[in-house]
Amino acid sequence: MPERDADAIVVGAGPGGSAAAYHLANHGARVLLLEKSSLPREKVCGDGLTPRAVAQLVRMGVDLDQPGWVRNRGLRVIGGGLRLELPWPALASYPDFGLTRTRHDFDHILATRAVAAGAELRTGHTVTGPVADEDTGRVVGVRATVGDDPEPVTFRAPVVIAADGVSGRLPLALGLTKRDDRPLGVAVRRYYHCKAKHDDDFLESWLELRSRDTGGIMPGYGWIFGMGDGRVNVGLGVLNSSSAFGRTNYRKLLTDWLGATPADWGLGDEANADGPIMGAALPMGFNRVPHYRRGVMLVGDTGGMVNPFNGEGIPYAMESGEIAAEVAAQALARPTVAAAEQALRCYPQLLSDRYGGYYRLGGVFVKLIGKPHVMNVLIQHGLPRPLLMRFVLKLMANLTDPRGGDAMDRIINGLVRVAPAV
Repeated sequence: MPERDADAIVVGAGPGGSAAAYHLANHGARVLLLEKSSLPREKVCGDGLTPRAVAQLVRMGVDLDQPGWVRNRGLRVIGGGLRLELPWPALASYPDFGLTRTRHDFDHILATRAVAAGAELRTGHTVTGPVADEDTGRVVGVRATVGDDPEPVTFRAPVVIAADGVSGRLPLALGLTKRDDRPLGVAVRRYYHCKAKHDDDFLESWLELRSRDTGGIMPGYGWIFGMGDGRVNVGLGVLNSSSAFGRTNYRKLLTDWLGATPADWGLGDEANADGPIMGAALPMGFNRVPHYRRGVMLVGDTGGMVNPFNGEGIPYAMESGEIAAEVAAQALARPTVAAAEQALRCYPQLLSDRYGGYYRLGGVFVKLIGKPHVMNVLIQHGLPRPLLMRFVLKLMANLTDPRGGDAMDRIINGLVRVAPAV
């Protein structure tokens, strides 16, 4: 048997990578977690966590009573001159609260949990490509550079999990490119000091963004999330179904919108800004497939697993990390490479069963809201109906009980079941 440095190598210590490393280490595997940056580190994110993400944190044993976690009760939706507060649903499957936490230390907390479970974390390791078996072409490790040293080092393991984010250097080396027929978003965000909103117990979603300069409606959808430390995370996103996608100065769009928010919030005042405006792509609806090839499994953003309905990526990264860990544990227990390969090949189907129909519905939703007249009808006729909006909240946040539940749960679960998988 070839010499190995670990049973499994996980590339990237974001939420997906750390979740995979944690759960796989709990199965007794020797896990090597490679991260290019030092931790903690800055990461572009909205910092808002729905109950679906909270459930994954609980599964990893994260202490949510420690300082820095700020709880919220639901989602406040603003649009069409209306404002509607929607509490998170009471479900058996998920808690009834969300959280905010800066990504600056969120990823570090999860990586620390992985280490506590037995994974070995090495920061400052930039994975540059796979190592393949000369006879079979199967990936049996990775090459990486350490710090500023240009000389690559090699790590070997029979299973590799790619959690290296949107850029996905590792899957690209395997010929796994992004699909243009799947939803894609671009988001920008910035922190502001804001006493009026920092301790808000609702996440806030803006369905209409009005211009400070013209008063007209601008493209995109915004958020304001209280961080509990005197600051808010403010941002906006634009989907590729919008005619403005790729043709807009998103940073100017953000400041123009914030200038139209109430003056006592102070979000239009540059003096209240805390740091630069930063942006990132949101790969949605399985925009990179297949999720397994030649010994490598893709999790989270690497596999395009952001929710098309609401742009949320963290719970899907953590959930897919756990699924990958379960599959890897089964493969590692097999006595032969062929038997291990049989176990690994089921991973894409497990993901399709979990998310395929839901992401298909999300793709239809993205196309619809890319049409301004459709979005206007939804705002004008949907927001005034709280019962309908509670249904929409469950659908967009993917919060239902799979068995039992109420009539809304049964309708949503039925739609997901009959929708063809992406």
